[in-house]
Amino acid sequence: METGRASRTAFRVALRRAVHQVLDPPPVLNDPIAVPLLGAQFAFDPGREMHPVARAFRAYMAARSRFAEDQLALAVAHGAGQYVLLGAGLDTFAYRNPFPQLQVFEVDFPATQAWKRSLLVQAGIAPPAPVGYVPLDFEHKTLAEGLREGGLDFNRPAFFGWLGVAPYLTLDAFRATLETIARLPAGSGVVFDFALSPETLKLGQRLAFKWLAARVARAGEPFRLFFTPETLEAELRQAGFRRIELRHSEQLNALYFAGRADGLKLSTPGLGMMAAAWL
Repeated sequence: METGRASRTAFRVALRRAVHQVLDPPPVLNDPIAVPLLGAQFAFDPGREMHPVARAFRAYMAARSRFAEDQLALAVAHGAGQYVLLGAGLDTFAYRNPFPQLQVFEVDFPATQAWKRSLLVQAGIAPPAPVGYVPLDFEHKTLAEGLREGGLDFNRPAFFGWLGVAPYLTLDAFRATLETIARLPAGSGVVFDFALSPETLKLGQRLAFKWLAARVARAGEPFRLFFTPETLEAELRQAGFRRIELRHSEQLNALYFAGRADGLKLSTPGLGMMAAAWL
């Protein structure tokens, strides 16, 4: 995205999460903040949203947030008291945080964060506990510098949610973020989604990926970074992560969509990839 401009992708993701609350009962991600946050900007075409492609994207947006929050719950149960949302966008976790002892930090480009905070004010939404806002322009400050200034305690375990970001990064930026997280104590971890290398996909998967890649490129936020499960695991281990879990779309379907009467699920095998890694 361009520095100084709020993320269009963040809005589209938030809109899909909000539509999920309305059209897909019971929601995989129970998020009562999603619709109020968007306010007057919450509008959708019910017919278009019931198209199989729209339903699959909506399912993925819900599933990846649910997976991240399930991993966070495990981290909190094992003593993590800090949660950092990298590229927070319009994520609503901090405003429905069920863990009184958990300090939440939101990291994002200054324009996107300012836009989100204005939406929160307009909607009258306040967090149940203070949120550490970390507006960060990577051209002028590193992630570690921003987090320290924002109040993150590098001597205590922290968990990082990093959704919808990694595919847009360079490999150097991806590695630098992992290195920053790896400076924290044992018990810290990260959850993120990633894009499979297109050459490893089957024909139908490649066509779906090509369509999605063209769409995000038109929004000014092109995909840049791809992995195979093997290359991603190697990157994580080299950075110092000891326990690694990878989940593909079939596994996410089994976790979150089994037995649904409406048939909602991730429909393109191989494209819904999630990773969780622990120090």
